[in-house]
Amino acid sequence: MMTLLQISLPTDSIFVPRSPNDPSFGQLIKEGRYDHVLDNILAWGIDLIVNILIAIVLFIIGRFLITKIDNFVAKIMRKSSIDNTLKGFISSVLQTFLFIVLFMIIINSVGVKTISIAAIIGTVGLAIGLAMKDNLSNFAGGVMILLSKPFRSGDYIRALNLEGTVERIGIMHTILRTGDNKTIYIPNGPLSTGNIINNNSLDGTLRTEIIVNVDYGCNVDEVKELLLQIAARHPKVLKQPVPFARMSKINPTSLEFVFRVWAKKGDLADVNHDLSETVYKQLYERGLISSTQRMSVYLTKEEEKPV
Repeated sequence: MMTLLQISLPTDSIFVPRSPNDPSFGQLIKEGRYDHVLDNILAWGIDLIVNILIAIVLFIIGRFLITKIDNFVAKIMRKSSIDNTLKGFISSVLQTFLFIVLFMIIINSVGVKTISIAAIIGTVGLAIGLAMKDNLSNFAGGVMILLSKPFRSGDYIRALNLEGTVERIGIMHTILRTGDNKTIYIPNGPLSTGNIINNNSLDGTLRTEIIVNVDYGCNVDEVKELLLQIAARHPKVLKQPVPFARMSKINPTSLEFVFRVWAKKGDLADVNHDLSETVYKQLYERGLISSTQRMSVYLTKEEEKPV
């Protein structure tokens, strides 16, 4: 009984690592060396408490430094012209990276082999990457869009056979608002590699184009004059740039005219609808457009050749 009370701390308890040749708890118990078992349990408990305290202190210090670094980077980005979405993305990536570094430092300080942890993280990361390759493509596309800036929030764009006003550029998707108030989510991967038409200009004006088909035999100058008069009478059509109306193509059953006008960004949809209706009514009243397409077929009879 006295032997159990005389506990002495082993020299290898905290600061000096134990030798691999030291007997295990099972061997000590089997040999009846209970005093050594208690010494080892006490030493292990002290080691555990010290490691936990070290981890807590490192976490508090590390979190404080991460906050300072994040605030410093955010202050620099506020003074720059970086897009707000990209600012948030950079801040999130920076915080994630710094916390991973802090985690590796903490587990290394408490005696865990970081090589094994790194191997596990690498294997898990590879598996996740293969399973989420499409999402990673969208993620990379979002980064490229935010860096290259082919469009901004509020721009009216056409891409992937879709068009609308850009509401928000996210990391995974870009959100468009159509003229009929529908919301479209476009994956950033295909969007970043496809053709993008940005209809915005620096002064906030946009151009609309209407294709007009009229019958053969019409007076080309009369059609052009009529289209320009329609544009001049519309209150929302801008005087500058000057409206444009010219014949562009001779189709098999009609003559094709291109009619282009400019309007303010918010008026473009109304202008396009109003002009389309007015052009059709005016051309139909003048007999320059028919409700059906016509095709003339000529039959010839070949003379029979003597055999």
